Amino acid sequence: MAATQPRLSAEPRGRLAAWGAGALLMAYVLVWMLAPFDPALMRDVWFLPGIGVIGAIIANTSGTGGGVVFVPVFNALREWRVMDLQPLQIVGVSMAIQSFGMTMGALRWTDRLFHQPPPEPLHAAVSPRDFFIVVGAVLALSLPVMLLTQRATAFGQHAVLMAYKAFSILLGLSLIATTWTVNRERTENARLAKSDLAVLLLLAIPGGAITALFSVGIGELVALYLFIRHYPVLLCTGAACLISSVSVIAGSVWHVEAGTIAWEVVLLAAPGAVLGGFLARPIALWLGARRLKTLDGAWIVLSACYLLWLNT
Repeated sequence: MAATQPRLSAEPRGRLAAWGAGALLMAYVLVWMLAPFDPALMRDVWFLPGIGVIGAIIANTSGTGGGVVFVPVFNALREWRVMDLQPLQIVGVSMAIQSFGMTMGALRWTDRLFHQPPPEPLHAAVSPRDFFIVVGAVLALSLPVMLLTQRATAFGQHAVLMAYKAFSILLGLSLIATTWTVNRERTENARLAKSDLAVLLLLAIPGGAITALFSVGIGELVALYLFIRHYPVLLCTGAACLISSVSVIAGSVWHVEAGTIAWEVVLLAAPGAVLGGFLARPIALWLGARRLKTLDGAWIVLSACYLLWLNT
């Protein structure tokens, strides 16, 4: 049976996202004022705002993080000699762009958490307690691992990428299969099971390390696992977006200190990412759980196959 409607927030709908947008605007202005950039290079990569919009929509409808879009795209642009970004720069740029796009998406999903409509048949309301338990518990393990990995990486990124993307393909295929079989006519889980929280804690450790190496990982693992376990889209996507947002903001600090961020790319793509993050939630709700899960699984599989092919 679907869960009862959680207590609604007294805050007006959209207030959280509005305040967040103001903070993001201030951060963007500071980047313009303080970060070094080459105007001539910006004219050469004029198309990046569009990539920011598309990447953030995909990232924030699925909760998997913008790295599932930006890393393949920037790798492709490097191979096609459009932009000469080195692998570490790709990770830094991806994290910086996601700091804008994933944060806007996380704010929109969190606002939805406190203003949920009554659930439709076979759907369930999301408890704010479950939402923040997932976010807090995962970050408590993944963040220290991510920060340590950034500063003390002692293993080959190529091998990790191959293993991680192979695992992503399995998860993506499992998501599509369960969506159209065992979960097709089953009511969504209304309460977070302790066993599922335990699995998320186990995923948080490798997820943090993978996020440090590729700017994507923990959000993808959390979202895919919760989707497969048939929790509501708000919990799967919203919690994963918030986890990804906090992760990339924290991870960007090391890249700023190391000087690995191409600010021209961030200045162009970040506004598009904010717009995409804003649009993602209504698009996800319009698609509906079944179509959203299918598209998410398909994107994960296809992008993973592309990265495996590119790095073979």
